[in-house]
Amino acid sequence: MSRLLTDDEITRQLLDLPGWARSGGEIRCAYAAPTFPAAIALVDEVALEAEDMNHHPDIDIRWRTTTWVLSTHDAGGLTQLDIELAHRIALHADALGAQPADQA
Repeated sequence: MSRLLTDDEITRQLLDLPGWARSGGEIRCAYAAPTFPAAIALVDEVALEAEDMNHHPDIDIRWRTTTWVLSTHDAGGLTQLDIELAHRIALHADALGAQPADQA
């Protein structure tokens, strides 16, 4: 099992993840894609990453906006797995032209 990150570690690492914010024991970000198919492609691409990592996000899809919530449930909070998956989501989002919803 992965170790829980400290508050300082989480705060510091979120500085490198525009649009991502902490909410208790999870981090979240909403991405606005240019089209509905791009939003679904983002979900498809991240699904493959998540499966490879054996670390699966909670996802909400509303037209062109996908909201991602990450937490390591078996650890009871945030671990490096969550930060790594957030970076991978951000990379895929950028490649598909999706931006954090608060910046779109």
